[in-house]
Amino acid sequence: MIVIAAAIIGAFLGWRRAVQLGGAPRDRAQYAAAFAMAFAVLGLFATVIVDRMI
Repeated sequence: MIVIAAAIIGAFLGWRRAVQLGGAPRDRAQYAAAFAMAFAVLGLFATVIVDRMI
């Protein structure tokens, strides 16, 4: 669940960042995808850490 939430939050933040920079729709999609992947990896690490604590 952490991975999915992180990916959605990352996509939103990436889209917002591209809008702030004045990007075209393709730029916005690329930023959203890149941020979503990066946040998903961080969420995966967080999931593993939380799972190992229990």
